[in-house]
Amino acid sequence: PLPTCHFPGRTWSPQCPAGADAGSGVRVAPVPWASTVAPCLSPGTLKAAFFFFASISAWYSGYLLAELIPEVSLTRAVYGFRNIAEKPLLKAPTPKRQKCDHWTPCPLNTYAYRLLSGGGRDKYAKICFEDELLIGEKTGNVGRGINIAIVDYLTGKVRATQYFNMVEGDNSGLMATFIQSAPPKSLLFMVTQDDGASGLKEDAKKVIEALGSKQIRNIKFRSSWVFLTAKGFELPADIQRENINHSDNARNRYSGWPAEIQIEGCIPKMPS
Repeated sequence: PLPTCHFPGRTWSPQCPAGADAGSGVRVAPVPWASTVAPCLSPGTLKAAFFFFASISAWYSGYLLAELIPEVSLTRAVYGFRNIAEKPLLKAPTPKRQKCDHWTPCPLNTYAYRLLSGGGRDKYAKICFEDELLIGEKTGNVGRGINIAIVDYLTGKVRATQYFNMVEGDNSGLMATFIQSAPPKSLLFMVTQDDGASGLKEDAKKVIEALGSKQIRNIKFRSSWVFLTAKGFELPADIQRENINHSDNARNRYSGWPAEIQIEGCIPKMPS
């Protein structure tokens, strides 16, 4: 039997034709394809169809683009990208080494210096002036006690170097004589290696104190000490001239010795 169109307010049958009078009770024949319409228009089916046509369009667009662009241009583009990838990365330039291993260069018309005391058994004292090692392990002229270098202030040339053993022998008087022999207009650099106090006597202390040392009377067994001074002229007040570090078993860097200390800077040359 043919289905009957239902009245308003009740479930409407998909077999009723559009515009049928719901209240007439007219019997109509069922539509054969009505039960398959909903599955054909499902969201999944629409997405699949859209993806298919989009893929075909993209492929065809690429084909047309490849036909329109010359092969030479494509080759150049590929090689251009390859060259960019193969170019080495830019690196920061290596910092230029400064005189006497300063972090920054000294101004023009100045002398660069660096004094380093010894530390422990294997860290040797150094005296560097204008990037020349005047006293050190490499020069083979460093020794236990107090190491001294005398430099001509006018020419910047080294006059003499010597170390005085303050542990063995009586060398305090010899050191005082060596210091006093420096001519006027001289720079004097002094650094300790191991121990510079045990054999140091009053005569040498007075000579060094007269040159401006504030710590020579405070030096103790195995103290690390460095000192810069001038003879016959005055150094600028802002130049660091002296430093000391005493041995203390509770704070020593090395077993029985304190850490090495240093001073460095730039000494103005004599105006021409």
